[in-house]
Amino acid sequence: MGAVPPKRSWLKGQLQRLRITLQGSPGQQSGQHIHEHFRHKASQQGYTLSHSQQRVIQSMGDQAARLEHACPGHRSLYLHGAVGRGKSWLLEGFYQAITLPGKRRLHFHDFFAQLHQGMFRLNDRPDPLRATLDELLKDCRLLCFDEFHVHDIGDAMLIARLFKALFERKVFLLVTSNYSPEGLLPNPLYHQRFLPVINLIHAHMQVMEVGGPHDYRSQAQSGVGQAFTQGRYVWPGDANQRQALQLPALDRPPVELSVGARQLLARMADERTICFAFSDICEHPTAVMDYLELSRRFDTWIIDKLPNLQDCSIAAQQRFINLIDVLYDQDKHLLLIGEQPLRDCLGGSASDLARTRSRLGQLRELGPTPCPA
Repeated sequence: MGAVPPKRSWLKGQLQRLRITLQGSPGQQSGQHIHEHFRHKASQQGYTLSHSQQRVIQSMGDQAARLEHACPGHRSLYLHGAVGRGKSWLLEGFYQAITLPGKRRLHFHDFFAQLHQGMFRLNDRPDPLRATLDELLKDCRLLCFDEFHVHDIGDAMLIARLFKALFERKVFLLVTSNYSPEGLLPNPLYHQRFLPVINLIHAHMQVMEVGGPHDYRSQAQSGVGQAFTQGRYVWPGDANQRQALQLPALDRPPVELSVGARQLLARMADERTICFAFSDICEHPTAVMDYLELSRRFDTWIIDKLPNLQDCSIAAQQRFINLIDVLYDQDKHLLLIGEQPLRDCLGGSASDLARTRSRLGQLRELGPTPCPA
């Protein structure tokens, strides 16, 4: 076949340039697709996008264009702000909208648990972290972490190695957190040792605050279609109320439940429903990995005898926070039973309780059951 005549070739090029001018470049189309996705999603849910959300969406559109067309210069995103400002909503929308093979969305608790397990299993390898990431991520190009936080110095040292490895792999990281990078690992005894990770975040990520005056979780339509938000908080949990609502009896004896190589005490384990007393699940040394394993086995969770968290140790408060994080992220149906109104049970000084209060505020609260006449 002969070469394309110069005039024909020139005309073809002109038509292609005209098409790009009229329709937009592939990169522009990717960015427009992200914008359209969020506009449609906000309209469906009755949301008005805040100024900071619009700024984030603009940046997401720019980064999507670079990612989808393998353009150099993409920069990962770190979104932070107060609870209920739409950080997880933005992350989920970006993940849904972007047409990129090899994308993963994980709650940070879940990923970190898998990372620990993999490194323990592969500890005979020269670099257990790299070997574990090879297994977990394979050809992953986009990794979304929701609810990122650091409170433990041991975790912080591993996170430093993890982030460095992810950036070396050219993985695009999208992270949401209630904390700015400078607010991570706030304990003054350890914060200085975490500064290299903070510097790494600023070097490789665009840090953006998601602000605004509204807590979107407090809106009536928030959480429609989610199992967690269809749950209930019931108080005072006395015998009359338990009988009227067919709640578990107060005097149920504990039963042993195997979780990995350990035994936990539950009040009931019936097919896909599990019941714990608060003291059994939060005042004993349980861990996020336990909650994740149990959430794969049980869809309905009953947590009984919720005390005022103000009267609990910081360790028990943190376990409760972690448990609610897992149940919220895994979208489990929750029945929480206490003796007082919910607002009177959620005191305490653990640093992430604001997120827990916001999430539990989406439950339907049922107060005392009137005695029959």
